[in-house]
Amino acid sequence: MDIRKKITITYVALSTFSTLLLCIVVFVLFRANNQYYFLKRLEDRAKIVASIHFQKDLEKIKYYRNLKKNGLEELIEEEEFVLRVNSQNSFEYNTNLNLPNEFYTNILKTGKDFFEVDNKYYLGQIFTESNQKYIVIVGARDRKGKTTTVYIVKIMLFGGIGFVFLAFFLGRFLAKRVINPVARITKEVNRISASNLHNRLPEVKNSDEISDLTATFNDMLDRLETSFEIQANFINNASHELKTPITTIIAEAEIMLLKDREVAEYKESLENIYSQASRLGNLTESLLKLTQTGYDGKKQVLDIARIDELLMEVKSDLDKIFPDNRVSIKLNFAPKDSNLLLLPCNKPLLELAINNIITNGVKYSDNNEVFVTLSANQEKIRITINDIGIGIPPEDIPHLYEPFFRGKIATKYIGYGLGLPLASKIIRMHDGELQVQSEENKGTIVTIIFKKSNIKTSNVKS
Repeated sequence: MDIRKKITITYVALSTFSTLLLCIVVFVLFRANNQYYFLKRLEDRAKIVASIHFQKDLEKIKYYRNLKKNGLEELIEEEEFVLRVNSQNSFEYNTNLNLPNEFYTNILKTGKDFFEVDNKYYLGQIFTESNQKYIVIVGARDRKGKTTTVYIVKIMLFGGIGFVFLAFFLGRFLAKRVINPVARITKEVNRISASNLHNRLPEVKNSDEISDLTATFNDMLDRLETSFEIQANFINNASHELKTPITTIIAEAEIMLLKDREVAEYKESLENIYSQASRLGNLTESLLKLTQTGYDGKKQVLDIARIDELLMEVKSDLDKIFPDNRVSIKLNFAPKDSNLLLLPCNKPLLELAINNIITNGVKYSDNNEVFVTLSANQEKIRITINDIGIGIPPEDIPHLYEPFFRGKIATKYIGYGLGLPLASKIIRMHDGELQVQSEENKGTIVTIIFKKSNIKTSNVKS
């Protein structure tokens, strides 16, 4: 059974149950209301019967009888009995009355009681005249109450059946409305394959479970696309980049093996082999780091780091690699509350990403000044890296995050085109955002933003 039918059946069942419960409550209350007002009428009749019985004035007796006959609504099968009470537990019994003993006992104890048999009500009440007690019993059939009760039962029966049919169509409408977004997502998902992983589900801005499902699936596609990109680029580009140093090493070794050489020639050849092997090692290490960031969104977040301390550690590492670097880290915009600088992260990977970006600023500005600014508030942490280097041509910006891509004016610098793609993937892994603004020959501004609302603290070790 599909979900639409389940939702429809569940909705109809719940609607039927609630309607039945409502009908029962209405029926009980309606019947109790009819009974209450009919007993009040019998109570009024009992008072008039008592007045007629106790009056000695013929005119007053005539008046009460006319009032009863013409001034009050007629009662069906009305009966009247006046029974004299002899003592606390005895009274004059009338053989025309076939009522249970409990009825009389309750009247003597409480002064009033009623009894119902076959929709006919008997009301008994004690009246006192000249220190003598009497039990006045008035009986009548509540035909009107029975008629209205049957009428209301018919209304509820046919209305309930009609509502069940209405609930069926409303249930189908509800099921269709609930399932349609899921069906749309299913249809869109079926269109996505390995050849078009760049496609995404349309965003839903209702902030409900469907929008959460859409966002979750799009996040999964981001991770899949990242993994596919890494694998494709590794196969397509790594072979080309790895081939050059390997070919050079093999060729150099073959030449040296052709005949005996002088020591200086061997030394020069070994230096060439060492240089190419070092290049091969650096390239392989960079590729391995790149492939390791095909993240699952959970395992990489290991601890909590203070961003200002992390930047100072990056600066310390840069000072060892580039002793004469002109990188300035400005913390004057950092908040006094150190808790605002805390970020759940994989510290070594995040250091690597920021180091790559700052190193690019140093390299492509020919070791000119690079300014690193840190700011933070309750909503986000912002790191801005500003250099005054060669800049990036507009046509190269869309390809910045492609592994092995190098711009036309960047080819004169040593590199593999892996630093920025690696940094981008690490920052994405931490739910951060990387923004690049650049103008050719004027410099580049790289902004890293970590929004607090996106940070996944559930993966942090205590």
